[in-house]
Amino acid sequence: MLKQFKNVVLSTLLLTSTNVLACDIDGKTGFMPDNDMWISADQKSSSGMTEEIFNHVIDRAIEHYEPVIAEKGKKLKVFRKWTDGTVNAYAKQAGSTWEVHMFGGLARHEAVSADGFALVLCHELGHHLAGAPKVTRFFMKTWASNEGQSDYWATMKCFRRIYGQDDNISIVSAMNIDPLVADKCDKMWDSAEDKALCMRSSQASKGLATLLNGNRPVSFATPDKSVVSKTNHKHPAGQCRLDTYFAGALCTKDLHDEVSNSDQTAGVCNRFEGFKDGVRSQCWFKPNRI
Repeated sequence: MLKQFKNVVLSTLLLTSTNVLACDIDGKTGFMPDNDMWISADQKSSSGMTEEIFNHVIDRAIEHYEPVIAEKGKKLKVFRKWTDGTVNAYAKQAGSTWEVHMFGGLARHEAVSADGFALVLCHELGHHLAGAPKVTRFFMKTWASNEGQSDYWATMKCFRRIYGQDDNISIVSAMNIDPLVADKCDKMWDSAEDKALCMRSSQASKGLATLLNGNRPVSFATPDKSVVSKTNHKHPAGQCRLDTYFAGALCTKDLHDEVSNSDQTAGVCNRFEGFKDGVRSQCWFKPNRI
């Protein structure tokens, strides 16, 4: 009887806090922890971001993921808040509409390139689509994939889907690619196109991770060595998030190998399968199989 009462109370709390839950997990804190940064629309972006590029990045994501979400019986709605100086982004579910809110303030930040902005958008789509592990509240799973999983999926699936057909070899030839990134991408992937795409998405994540680390340096050569005792559903530290983005780029699982909302080993690179690179970092993720 007591157990039944507890279940009723927990269910009631979860149901009555749906809007608060969506806002608290993916609204107030969003892509990065709550902050007071503000970059107004009249401040020119040092990274070359313009409203045209902002919209183009969003358009490309919608082109690829609107049909994916429609297949699930849902509608994707992306809010383009170019004039809003908020340095963040968030996802929310409102009935059958899956929302992503993108802000001009984040896009204009000096550490955020156009590719970096695309990774943020992928991260927010990941809250809807990245699968397990899911954020838990009141001992129950919510709709949202957690922060680390959304980062991992952003490079592992989303960026590859959107930008996989670009001339990535030419694009990367004009970029300053970290030697360690170039070496690992070269070893993990077979085709020149896939190697270049791996380098492109990895390099895009470094600026984001620097921002997420409070503008303190991060490095591909100094991965976070901490090991969690249980999966961290909140925002990992900046270096840990860089490691996770890089791991996603190095994961060679087929793009169309689907993730699962219940099985955190589906569609991803796992240690028990023999993968050493491309696996989720234990600085936030606790595997249920080794």
